[in-house]
Amino acid sequence: MTLTKGGNTSIPVGPLRIAVSSAADHREFDVIALILGADDKVRTDSDMVFFNQPTHPAGAVALDGTTVDVDLARVEPAVDKIVIAVWADDRPLSGVHGLRIEAGAEAAFEPDPSLTEKVLVLGEVYRRESGWRFRAVGQGWDGGLAALLSTYGVTVEDRPDRPQPAVESDVPRVRTTVGEEKLPDEVRERLNLRKQQVLVSLVKRGAGGLTARVLLVLDASGSMSRLYLDGVVARAVERIAAVAAQLDDDGVMQAWSFADEARSLPSLSIGELPQWLAVNTPFQAMLDHAKIIGYGNEEPAVIRDVLTFVDEHPTADPTLVVFFSDGGVYRNKEIEELLRSAATLPVFWQFVGLGEQDYGVLQQFDTLTGRAVDNTGFFAVDDLDEVSDADLYDRLLDEFPQWVAEATRLGIVGSPLSGRLPG
Repeated sequence: MTLTKGGNTSIPVGPLRIAVSSAADHREFDVIALILGADDKVRTDSDMVFFNQPTHPAGAVALDGTTVDVDLARVEPAVDKIVIAVWADDRPLSGVHGLRIEAGAEAAFEPDPSLTEKVLVLGEVYRRESGWRFRAVGQGWDGGLAALLSTYGVTVEDRPDRPQPAVESDVPRVRTTVGEEKLPDEVRERLNLRKQQVLVSLVKRGAGGLTARVLLVLDASGSMSRLYLDGVVARAVERIAAVAAQLDDDGVMQAWSFADEARSLPSLSIGELPQWLAVNTPFQAMLDHAKIIGYGNEEPAVIRDVLTFVDEHPTADPTLVVFFSDGGVYRNKEIEELLRSAATLPVFWQFVGLGEQDYGVLQQFDTLTGRAVDNTGFFAVDDLDEVSDADLYDRLLDEFPQWVAEATRLGIVGSPLSGRLPG
């Protein structure tokens, strides 16, 4: 059945293939599927299925080129509608001749060929009582992709247009990480879903192709005991491993723990993630480390160790330090001096507070003066396990891409490191 704009028809519950095509013998556009709740908004940014995130985490919606496969029987109860849109970079869709959407054998729709918008919702699949229906929409947005995404609740922060298809190597994609094939299937699946979410967070900030070295710092002071005992630290490290895997495909992340002193932990190889967690994050491991590094809070010690590592292992890529702390910070002046001096290095420090503690100077860096560039970020969470991957990665990567751009402009990123270590 060929529908006119606004027309609708029932769709059988089960697998549905939605195909978008044009008269050209090559692809002229990209297809995006948005999974919406009853409020016509996405629940999280994971509800956007597109070229960089081709499978929805729930598994019921998948994109293959310009075809969207939907298993209506598996769609989550909270999902009320699935919107299918097309986007032709910054070109009006009037240049795409013969644009057409087909929803299985049940429905087809061809929008007005004279439309001038750059992004267009072709159709939507929506619930009606106990079944599903397809509606021909044909609504466009002059503001392009950002306008469409904002309408449906996706957070947009200076999102760039997609790179031209002809420059395929420039299209940001989920990276394959060295060693990930060694992981158990369940762990590898979690890793790849999280890498997709990391990429979504980066694309939203115009940094989909960003590469960086990721370093990890773990608070091992006595007040962290419960977080080690309950497995919170292990789960946090597994989630950060996905950031390292997406930003740098070499499959290795250096790590440190600290209390009264700092200690370099064995490098975390992505292919040996379960083994690394089993050795380095249990409560007993924390107790064993305490025999060497004590139970106190000496952030300056580990900051110096990380800076020494960066100085001795220069790289052309920027470095992101993810630094977990449960507070109790008291060496404020020393930390401030170290990180102010380190602002001339290609290193960004992302502090993550675990709980409602005193973080001292860590939460005051946005107002810290005397730096070439703002090289720190901070946020705190009461319960890290309650924070979704989408929210966690958005917060972790909120300031880093902007810092990379500014540090590159100032010549900090890409410059030699030797001899610039703060004294």
